[in-house]
Amino acid sequence: MAHKEHNMIVGDLLELDDLHIEVAWASPHLLDREVTGVTSTDLQDPARYLQRGELVLSGLVWWRPDEGQAAMRFANSLRTAEVAALLAGEGTHGTVPPELVEACRRHGVPLLSVPAGTSFRSVTDRVYLRLWGDLQAHAEGQAALPAAARRALTQLLRAQASLDDLLERAVADLGLPECSLTTGSGRVLASSESAPASGSGSAPVPAPAFAPAPFPVRTAAPAFPVGPPGDSPFDGWLLRPHGQPGPTATAMLHGLAELLTPLATRDRATATAQRQTGTRLVELLDSGADAEAEAERALALSGLPPQRQLTAVAARIDGVPATWTAAALAEALHDLPTGRREAPVPFVAAPDGHGGAAALSPAPEDLVAQTLQRALPRLEAGLPGGRRLRVGIGCTVEPAADALRAALVRARFAIDVEPPGAVGRCSRITTLATLLRGVPAEITTEFRRRVLAPLIEHDRANTVSLLDTLDAFLRHSASWSRTAEALHLHVNTVHYRIKRIEELTGRSLLKLEDRLDLWAALRCAPA
Repeated sequence: MAHKEHNMIVGDLLELDDLHIEVAWASPHLLDREVTGVTSTDLQDPARYLQRGELVLSGLVWWRPDEGQAAMRFANSLRTAEVAALLAGEGTHGTVPPELVEACRRHGVPLLSVPAGTSFRSVTDRVYLRLWGDLQAHAEGQAALPAAARRALTQLLRAQASLDDLLERAVADLGLPECSLTTGSGRVLASSESAPASGSGSAPVPAPAFAPAPFPVRTAAPAFPVGPPGDSPFDGWLLRPHGQPGPTATAMLHGLAELLTPLATRDRATATAQRQTGTRLVELLDSGADAEAEAERALALSGLPPQRQLTAVAARIDGVPATWTAAALAEALHDLPTGRREAPVPFVAAPDGHGGAAALSPAPEDLVAQTLQRALPRLEAGLPGGRRLRVGIGCTVEPAADALRAALVRARFAIDVEPPGAVGRCSRITTLATLLRGVPAEITTEFRRRVLAPLIEHDRANTVSLLDTLDAFLRHSASWSRTAEALHLHVNTVHYRIKRIEELTGRSLLKLEDRLDLWAALRCAPA
């Protein structure tokens, strides 16, 4: 393929006849804007997620005819981010709304239309293929990779060969050590071999295609960044040799990482777009019944399989941005076994409005729980300051907005029902004790103080513990004799102490309701 001498500009999209992209509004000089990347969004104000020079793909899910200023706000957001152009999909509304055309004209944002028959993925692939070609043309004079090897690897990339095949070819042609391509947290994306030789280096041992990648073994062998660094410890790609490379191999590994950079950039743009879609969906689900219809629409456009039950997941990492938590949760869900690495289980994972992240997966609850439990050590190893990734699973429900909303509430509650290092599951909350573990400590501590304050004060001033007596009495189902035996007391002494407990607390241990209150207060751990 011959590449043009200029960098990619907006007008080049009109020459891709198979995509059928047309101009909805643009002046000639605006079509000369240089393109640096592409991202998809259906947020009404996406400015914080956009980079200067990007093409913005939008299905216009956010637009409503009765919201007069929505188009103006969206166009203003694009202008503020200094994007190259807006590509509006016609699949949702049939045509590009005139209000959006006028808004883009007023804000000077080139507007192109993408017909319903053209997928956003095909547009994204073509743009990055072109940007990748420009990068390769720019790198022709560099000596990091021999010209013949670069051409061979370039042909594989253009033919959309698998990353495994590409790494295997690079190792064979360049004499490199076996190597793997991983995410920042060690999830294996591809490997030049089925398993590295024993003790051969830093890369994690790639698992069979049907199993999640294991926790990586860290040694002194270097890792070569592929593309720009990620926004969290879980983002970005790394090229990891399985052994210590020499100076020549090191230079060529840098060259190979550069060759793969456009693919990493495209993957990052896809992940960002999916996260934005997930953010909007979670926001709508949390909004309640008022946003029910819009949430159902967003769910249909989320990429999740239709008519499949979904498992709700929530996660939290204290003291870090919510985007970190969303990235960690996505990394964990990528480990869901599918039988084929090329066909990952689709899911949605995004920051939520509660300081953490939420996810929806079509995998059943048990499989999600097992996968998350296996992934926790790997993900927590990348967190600074000994922070912990806390995860909760709601339940598997029908794909309806009201059911999913309730499942997300349950998932957030389940985060705290298990200690750090274990996945909480709402389906396992079957006792009062497990229910109380999910209640915030600020609530349970105050409840314990209010209910048991007279007994706590008594025990501070006396050698006899009424709290221990009460606990034993309730544990032995209010049996006087068994309580006396457990505490090595006379039954009359137990009667006296229980009467004193009732006087101090104002509650009768003959009443089931009062017994439950006291039992619950005892199960609330003191601060």
